[in-house]
Amino acid sequence: MRDEILIGEGVVIDARPASFAVRMVGAVLDAVALGALAWILSIVVAVVGFQTDAAAGGALLIVFLVGVFVVIPATVETLTRGRSLGKLAMGIRIVRDDGGPIRVRHAVIRALTGVLELWLTLGAIALISSLVHPQGKRLGDMLAGTYAVRIRGGQRALPPVMMPPELASWARHADIRRLPDGVALAARQFLGRAAGLHQASRARLGGELAAEIERYIAPGPPLGTHPERFIAAVLAERRDREYAQAVRAARTAAAEAALVHRLPHSVPDPVD
Repeated sequence: MRDEILIGEGVVIDARPASFAVRMVGAVLDAVALGALAWILSIVVAVVGFQTDAAAGGALLIVFLVGVFVVIPATVETLTRGRSLGKLAMGIRIVRDDGGPIRVRHAVIRALTGVLELWLTLGAIALISSLVHPQGKRLGDMLAGTYAVRIRGGQRALPPVMMPPELASWARHADIRRLPDGVALAARQFLGRAAGLHQASRARLGGELAAEIERYIAPGPPLGTHPERFIAAVLAERRDREYAQAVRAARTAAAEAALVHRLPHSVPDPVD
């Protein structure tokens, strides 16, 4: 299974779920690191516990267990945005189902659930759920709405699309609003890989994509325009228009926010 996150001008971020074996090795490394830290903390707790009464010692033991199995794992995942020591070593990251970084809530749910499925059952529940779930999710991932993705070996960044100078004037006045995101994505990926394609395949795919894009563009490109230059002009203009729109929206939001903080009825703000 392969998941992808679409951003910007049809750029795809590779977000393939990590395999079970990779997650397992990462979990073992995390367990070793946590065990070493727990051993150090246990010595401190034992020394302090001998100097207190039984009730205080019991409370200190509870704090120790909660800290080791819940607080520390949740804190590490939150601060590293889903990359603990084991995950960093294996090149994976925990992300939300929508591909965004996890928050405190997700990390705490995963840590709390991990006490049952990882520690009390020696990983048996996590093992079964990871093998059954198509994205390799353990029970904590299902409850938190997260999963592990590979962040190594992903797709390389595509080179930027440049506006062909001879098509700049035409593109500036063309109507490209109806161009679907899926078609733009296919065109963007084609341009990024065109140099590595066989010439015959490159010409065929370029012609097919140009014909598909031309259905949504008015007016069409000048006669004799090369398909790839036509595609580049459309994508570059689409990117520039979206950027300009985002800038205008940000300025409007800033202006409205400034008005909200002003006093009502045109009363000037007090001068310090």
